[in-house]
Amino acid sequence: MYGDLRRMAGVGPPDGTRDGRRRTAQARTASATAAVGALALLLLAGCSSSGDGDGDGVPAKPGQRPKSVAPFWVNPDSKAARQVSAYGDDGKAADARLANRIAAQPVAEWIGVDDPEGEARGFTQAAAKADREALLVLYNIPHRDCGRYSQGGAADGNAYRSWLDGVLKGIGDRATTVILEPDALPHIADKCTPQQFHEERYALLTEAVGKLKALPHTKVYLDAGNPHWIKDPGQMVEPLKRAGIDRADGFALNISNYQTTAENTKYGKRLSAMVGGKHFVIDTSRNGNGPAPGGDDPENWCNPPGRALGTPPTTKTEDPQVAAYLWIKRPGESDGTCKGGPKAGTWWPEYALGLARSAE
Repeated sequence: MYGDLRRMAGVGPPDGTRDGRRRTAQARTASATAAVGALALLLLAGCSSSGDGDGDGVPAKPGQRPKSVAPFWVNPDSKAARQVSAYGDDGKAADARLANRIAAQPVAEWIGVDDPEGEARGFTQAAAKADREALLVLYNIPHRDCGRYSQGGAADGNAYRSWLDGVLKGIGDRATTVILEPDALPHIADKCTPQQFHEERYALLTEAVGKLKALPHTKVYLDAGNPHWIKDPGQMVEPLKRAGIDRADGFALNISNYQTTAENTKYGKRLSAMVGGKHFVIDTSRNGNGPAPGGDDPENWCNPPGRALGTPPTTKTEDPQVAAYLWIKRPGESDGTCKGGPKAGTWWPEYALGLARSAE
């Protein structure tokens, strides 16, 4: 379900411009990174504990994370949770504990095409019942992903509006954070999306931001790529403004990618200063080891080996501009049919285990 050109970010050197004018600022960033890293180790260690299991070291069905740390809903019936149960049934306690490092965390739910109202209602009601906030991704913009691994989307603007109306009805007045249309704006910035579709896309995104923000308890973040894809953050300013960033809560970085939290934070602060000081969130789902080395692989963003789970979802980022670290991409789901992977968005147990094992 995820786009691919945004993940071109795995190739090439970091952005050449730097925001390191103050050594004190660098020191604060290093300190915050260290603090978050310590929190990540504690949370991952807690998730891999066998103390909550059945006596054979198989973890129990996941519960909710402490609300003060991660207010987002943990789905007890996620693909990862089902995998934990399957490993337990097969007597594979060690694999079950690894898979539980994913299952025990709040991961975004990507709303499908067929029943947007039912899915949005189901997720938000379950979250509300658990006294948590739903985390949803809307990914159905027309001409999605430039016809590549995650091609698709609504047939036209009216179809998208109808689909969005279903999502809105499903969310209602329940607390929800929405990540709006990964790829849509970066694919305008990098000219992958043909020019004739730009105006419609801006109109649809502006309408979506306005309608979502009209709901009483919904936050909205527009995708802004990552620092190795749209290397100059200035290129994202006009797309974000034309898509309604002024009304949104902020923007999202690193969706489905592997760039480090430090690089994204530096980039995000530069971009934030250009769009009115907006807050931003970072997808840390698979960036624990950073991106794969570039080498000669033009698709080193796609199912790269040796990657690791990153900082678990939290609003305790130690940085006032970073609203949250989120697992937007669902760890364990394929990037596409590359390097032996299944179709994009398909659960891939072996890759999930690799991410968890590399985070040790």
